[in-house]
Amino acid sequence: MWAITTRTPQPGFAFSVSSTGVRTIQDSTKRPPRVNRQIRISPVRVIGADGSQLGILEVDAALAMAQDLGLDLVEVAAAARPPVVRIMDFGKFKFEQAKQARLAKKKQHVIHLKEVKYRPGIDDHDFETKTRHARRFLEEGNKVKVTLMFRGRQIAHPELGKLVVDRVAQELADLSKIESAPAMEGKSMTMILAPK
Repeated sequence: MWAITTRTPQPGFAFSVSSTGVRTIQDSTKRPPRVNRQIRISPVRVIGADGSQLGILEVDAALAMAQDLGLDLVEVAAAARPPVVRIMDFGKFKFEQAKQARLAKKKQHVIHLKEVKYRPGIDDHDFETKTRHARRFLEEGNKVKVTLMFRGRQIAHPELGKLVVDRVAQELADLSKIESAPAMEGKSMTMILAPK
């Protein structure tokens, strides 16, 4: 026997049923705000251009006030009852939002995964150079994937590779922590270091 349960949708989400009968959920909070004649629910709570409360008015009256000032009527809180609208310059509002989004994107730092490759019989000078590169990547705030590649018969002695990987982890222990321990993946051993 089948039990059918129904759930009430969360506020801000809308259900739609396609011709195949599949229900999809759309997030209505991502919709752009309604402007001027797009606002159909009446009455609305009106906020003036200077931020003052103008009270609860019919949409037509609020729209007439906005047009008298040469501004737009913008719905700022559609979920509220009655909906909240504001008298503002919509073009300027959109420009300011785009400007803030650009600034936020510029300030964010994306963490990249940088790879440094070693071999089991690596020379001391090469080891120091590659480890210096890994240190620079960690200082920039990126993660480092340490890859130790085995060639031919070297795969028979993974303990030699483990020594090199452990040496790298020890050299960079002051500014990194091991995110994933050394593990064999085919003919290579990998370890991921993350900045502290």
